[in-house]
Amino acid sequence: MMTLVAACAFGLEAVVKRELIALGYDAKVGQPGRVEFEGTWADVCRANLWLRVADRILIKVIEFPAADFDALFDTVKDHDWSELIAADAAFPVTGRSRLSQLSSVPAIQRTVKKAIVEGLKREHGTNELPETGPTFKIDIAILNDVAQLTLDTTGDSLHKRGYRKLTGKAPIKETLAAALVDLSVWKPERMLVDPFCGTGTIAIEAAMIGLKIAPGLNRSFACSDWSQISSAAWADAIDQAKSEIVDDADLQIIGSDIDPEALEMAKYHAKQAGVDRQIHFRQQAFHELKSQQKYGCVITNPPYGERLEDLRSVQPLYETFPGILQQLDTWSLFVITNVPSVEKIFQRRATRRRKLFNGRIECMYYQYLGPRPPKGYFDDDYVEPEAVPVPAIEVSVTAPTNAMDRTTQTIVAAEPTAKVANQNRAEETSAPIFGGLQPKDHEQAELFRSRLTKRARHLRKWPTKRGVTCFRLYDRDIPEIPLVVDRYEDNLHLTEYERPHERELGRHAAWLELMRTTAAETLDVAVERTHLKSRDHDDRQYEKVANQRQRIEVEEAGLKFLVNLTDYVDTGLFLDHRNTRLMVHSEANGTRFLNLFAYTGSFTVYAADADADSTVTVDLSKNYLQWAQDNLKINGLLGPEHKFIDMDCMAYLERAVSKKKKFDLIVVDPPTFSNSKRTDEDWDVQQRHVEMLNMIAQILTPGGVVYFSTNFRRFKFDEANLVGFETIREISKQTVPEDFRNKRIHRCWRMEKSSG
Repeated sequence: MMTLVAACAFGLEAVVKRELIALGYDAKVGQPGRVEFEGTWADVCRANLWLRVADRILIKVIEFPAADFDALFDTVKDHDWSELIAADAAFPVTGRSRLSQLSSVPAIQRTVKKAIVEGLKREHGTNELPETGPTFKIDIAILNDVAQLTLDTTGDSLHKRGYRKLTGKAPIKETLAAALVDLSVWKPERMLVDPFCGTGTIAIEAAMIGLKIAPGLNRSFACSDWSQISSAAWADAIDQAKSEIVDDADLQIIGSDIDPEALEMAKYHAKQAGVDRQIHFRQQAFHELKSQQKYGCVITNPPYGERLEDLRSVQPLYETFPGILQQLDTWSLFVITNVPSVEKIFQRRATRRRKLFNGRIECMYYQYLGPRPPKGYFDDDYVEPEAVPVPAIEVSVTAPTNAMDRTTQTIVAAEPTAKVANQNRAEETSAPIFGGLQPKDHEQAELFRSRLTKRARHLRKWPTKRGVTCFRLYDRDIPEIPLVVDRYEDNLHLTEYERPHERELGRHAAWLELMRTTAAETLDVAVERTHLKSRDHDDRQYEKVANQRQRIEVEEAGLKFLVNLTDYVDTGLFLDHRNTRLMVHSEANGTRFLNLFAYTGSFTVYAADADADSTVTVDLSKNYLQWAQDNLKINGLLGPEHKFIDMDCMAYLERAVSKKKKFDLIVVDPPTFSNSKRTDEDWDVQQRHVEMLNMIAQILTPGGVVYFSTNFRRFKFDEANLVGFETIREISKQTVPEDFRNKRIHRCWRMEKSSG
């Protein structure tokens, strides 16, 4: 019998120990990153083939005090190396030392190499060691003046299974991926989803576990051609491993990602691993994650980075986790990341946390355990094996990755717990990890329903009489329910305005979904036609929140408009300017019309319908200008007299003034603030409205009219510094429609130039 060592990444000793115990060995945790067990050469084959989380299998050759080079040399030379190393074998020596008198690693390596050479010459009775045969890699490690020599039987690390032949961005090692699955509560009966699967490693490792495929079947090892292990012994070990494979397992494993190139690599890797029929890969964004299955597991390695700016950039993604996962109310979540304060971001403490290293990056593995399935829920209900105690070992070590590669770090090598999976199962509860509505939430839903019913009754006849099909139904009427509800014909558009509340993220997401479904039921609109978005403040921001590109056609005053209720905070048609558009329509006939900060061109459509002689539509966004052209096109109004200019509006005004262009009717509805990369200066409506309006006055014909509007609530109109206007009149009371409870949704002025 030999003392064998399974070397592994720090923090995974308990997992490797469980693997060895499952294989029938009496294992114990030795030094950090090492688990020892007794075995034969046949066990060397078996351990290399079957261990999923260990990095390599070593033979512990000799351990002894080594406070000086003489003791080191003499002890190594006197050992009989001939039983392990043949006369023609190559035997490179690696080394490391810590907290010892012998501190020069190169000198230690030279001494050990020379001593082994002397010993081999003596035992083999030769003066030559050509080192042309099989490789026997020897490692000398000295800790606290105690030397330990081991022989590596593995060669390339065990994470190299042989199936991952393509490299994607930020890959996770196969051994760590297997550990993440082992440390979860996933079993083959449950569904597993990795929503950031990349090249598929976590999903593939889970499938190999579910099918009982030995991870080392598709590779060779350093000891594959050693004389100590016969080809028959290898064949027996491989045949035995193949006989264990479960061909008829019906696994439910999904890997999704937004990167199509990574998914192609994932599919290729799954095929190489022989598990392609057990994994469904699909291109999907995280926010699209949904499932009707119960008691599944999300196990994932989401984006993160080593630099501070990387961490800040991914935090918004992590903030979406509770809202998305609250829909999976019986599921459990397992996420590895180096993003700090994840529990603070999630607003929920993890059931368990475990420090792990992803390569050289120190990470935390957060385990959120959801409800435990009722007994008998699965056909083959999993029965946990007897718990195995694992002692705690806290030491100063020098390895962020494994026992062969060290830098200083103080960690806990193994948790002082019973078998982790067993404890995980015990810690599953009846409560969802995120979400969970309370009686107060349902009370608010009933208040919301009552108010919507009252508003719908009040507006029942009003829209029909005025030919209005898109209007506001609810505008934060109840302070505790800060939502806005707009009806776009057969669709509802709900917007949430941020307001302090006591709900954590998951519960708040469930609350929002309750309000969405309540609105749909109350107003008799299909839930799938009811869209909800969030707005952080009252200022208009044309911020993109999705990418479904689903535009629908609606009508207003007999005209058609395209609106997008899914992708943007704002839809493409500002309902609060319905009256203003009618005013523009009444004055646009025969005019040269200019629309500044035009957005999707709704004012241009009204002007064109009123037979304006020409229109110029200016906006910095090419997408919105194309949208404006589409709006004209569906009304049959698109023609050469209508120009669309992709340009900063202030720059356009400067050019128009210099070229002495003239317009009879101008609409300007600028954003409160903008800092586009395409402009040299930020836009601030308060600071720059005088400059803008004075330039507009210069291109306005005598008797010409300007409609100027802003939705900045604290806006102070500086009329005293305006030049060139004969009359300036605020008309906000006339422009805000009666379906808007908030009469300060915008402010609007009609400004006319002297006709003299």
